Amino acid sequence: QVQLVESGGGLVQPGGSLRLSCAASGFTLDYYAMGWFRQAPGKEREGVSCISSSDLITWYIDSVKGRFTISRDNAKNTVYLQMNSLKPEDTAVYQCVAFSTAHCSGYEYLDYWGEGTLVTVSS
Repeated sequence: QVQLVESGGGLVQPGGSLRLSCAASGFTLDYYAMGWFRQAPGKEREGVSCISSSDLITWYIDSVKGRFTISRDNAKNTVYLQMNSLKPEDTAVYQCVAFSTAHCSGYEYLDYWGEGTLVTVSS
């Protein structure tokens, strides 16, 4: 059974940092692009970041560029999202996703989703 389990969310003050982790089980993520989505209260879900499988090409939504860093450790079957300089508008449920392709692709190529972890940025 394929599972993606996120961890690392929580409450943080503006300007603070968090590192999210996504542990995969039931499949080997080596060959697949991985990414993060988020959904803030009352807003549509949006893609935040993505990393390809072997050449480690990354993509970020404009609002997090320079603040967030996606990485992967294939030996640990885990993907990370380092989030720095957090802002209240980053408050959302963050979900890990696995693509069926080696490179970051469209919505139709999303195979698996995690349940999500809540990030709250507030003073």
